Amino acid sequence: MKRLIITGDPGVRRDGVVEVDGEELTLFQINRNGDWHGPEEVQLWCVAGTEDEREAYDRREYIPHFLDVERLDAGDVTVVQKAG
Repeated sequence: MKRLIITGDPGVRRDGVVEVDGEELTLFQINRNGDWHGPEEVQLWCVAGTEDEREAYDRREYIPHFLDVERLDAGDVTVVQKAG
């Protein structure tokens, strides 16, 4: 599991599937920041992982502050499935 910070909006929603660096990840959670205040572009702060990690996410068997963070632009993310 990791935290993805996507600058811009690629058009994906919760439970959507994206491809990042050849790896397909499911977006378990999305927080949308910057609609009214903040940076010029919207930022999506996502908790992403493989389907094998869904149970760990549902049971909260992770510590959000210790997830690896990856920052991307919306153009670097390929949307496989927009929403669950």
